Amino acid sequence: MRIGVSGLWAGYLGAISLALLAATATAQPGDAEPFRTTLEQMLLAGEHPYVAAPDLGGEREPLRQLYEKHGWRPLWSENETPTRSALSVLTVLRGAEKYGLHSSDYEANQILYHLVDLVTTPGAHPDQWAQFDLALSTAVLRFTTHLHYGRIDPQAAGFDITVAPDRIDRLSILEEATTATDSEAVFARIEPPYEHYQLLKAALPKFRLLALETGLTDLPSFSGRSIKPGETYLGAPQLRRLLVALGDFPADSAVTATDLTLDPETVNALKQFQELHGLAQDGALGKETFRHLTTPLLHRVEQIELTLERWRWLPRLETPPIFVNIPQYRLFAFTTAQDREADMLKLDVIVGRAFPNTRTPVFSEEMRYLVFRPYWDVPYSIATRELLPEIRKNPAYLDKQNLEIVRGGGDDAKPVPPTPENLAALVAGTVRLRQRPGDDNALGLIKFMLPNEYNVYLHSTPAKGLFREARRAFSHGCIRVSDPVALAEQVLKNEPGDWTREKIEAAMNGTATVRVPLTRPIPVYILYGTAIASEAGNVFFFDDVYGHDARLAALLGR
Repeated sequence: MRIGVSGLWAGYLGAISLALLAATATAQPGDAEPFRTTLEQMLLAGEHPYVAAPDLGGEREPLRQLYEKHGWRPLWSENETPTRSALSVLTVLRGAEKYGLHSSDYEANQILYHLVDLVTTPGAHPDQWAQFDLALSTAVLRFTTHLHYGRIDPQAAGFDITVAPDRIDRLSILEEATTATDSEAVFARIEPPYEHYQLLKAALPKFRLLALETGLTDLPSFSGRSIKPGETYLGAPQLRRLLVALGDFPADSAVTATDLTLDPETVNALKQFQELHGLAQDGALGKETFRHLTTPLLHRVEQIELTLERWRWLPRLETPPIFVNIPQYRLFAFTTAQDREADMLKLDVIVGRAFPNTRTPVFSEEMRYLVFRPYWDVPYSIATRELLPEIRKNPAYLDKQNLEIVRGGGDDAKPVPPTPENLAALVAGTVRLRQRPGDDNALGLIKFMLPNEYNVYLHSTPAKGLFREARRAFSHGCIRVSDPVALAEQVLKNEPGDWTREKIEAAMNGTATVRVPLTRPIPVYILYGTAIASEAGNVFFFDDVYGHDARLAALLGR
């Protein structure tokens, strides 16, 4: 007979609980010296004898300090009997998947197997209890680190976001866990303090269960022709089964189970599915919609886990920030330091194309000033590779595109003519190419400056038609904002000068270039999450447009 994992776990806990009851009446104080000697030897060697990842690494010194503080006494057992805190912690580690982590990383089962041997084998030696104690302490320290900071350094994953090394006292958390009867409550305090982290975490069990349903995403192969509303689709019954499971199609629908058409109710469900997956909402079964429908649900589980990992990289918010989520093509400007949707301005954005040299980088910086009617300083690569050949063919191209070659820095730099010498100087980098302010300026009529090494910022754009596209990776790296006036209102609302919408529009449509410094810089986070949960209970999934999910998964060894 095959026994499930949960059944084994219940059996182990039962065996340990019985041992605890028996030991309460019979246990005698053990000899502390062998326990201490074994602990010191393991910490000195930096290795553990039975866990799969025996190298204690950076945990050695903090663990040594903690055991020394407690007189080299056991933290997880009393009189050679596991404490209830130890069982509580093991339960949390065994259920690490609940947090988007993996129990195997903390060797919870391995520790549990040895504990069962200890409590069911008479005369266990103190050094075995020392091994159990150190294994559990090491696991708790690692779990604490992973839950609060994440498992991967964001810099290694290509994210220019610094995780503060001293936000929590890990030893204090470990020490508290050794006496707590509710370990979940201890660890809950060190999770990311964001509503949308919790919402995404809460959605994870649903998708784990869906991933276990055999054949749920199996649909007849795509024919290559988009199936429009009202047309026949042989896989319609399977499609509805999937949409019901995902929550997009009503389970009590009156549609006949064998109906082979894309009826209005199915079309509405498809539109909702398309909205939740960043697709054009046409209600048709096209190539991209089919691809998302047949994406294995285990992949959706992984997207949630990877996004939870990235939430852990963020610092606690002290002032209202601006978030840009690249795969979602959306900007969220907060009015408070809490991530509640009612307190956010939400705008569509255009981000960098998926080529390596045009991707929008993932980083954080402070917005420090705005510029109305900005000049566009053409990046050197664009100036020399894309525009210079046109200028050489026809110098009048400069005026046609409202461009000028200037010498010197600043907006007051003087234009120079497009002579062969000055074009050579442009290649040499001693002069620069810029576009004058105006309606056709590539930056539009306003830019939001967050000085950074990537020369990436937020700005308006004359190419407004691109915002109608569902996928908006069109820029050279900067972020174009769909409603720059609304963003400027938000950014300037507490700044001196009474910046009303009318005043903002007047500055954008005036004749002068105007720079407005911010007395209170705004933190801006350019982020990357392919799974986002909403307060309405929906989970949005987006394509891994830059391959960052694949890179992070590889770093995590998936």
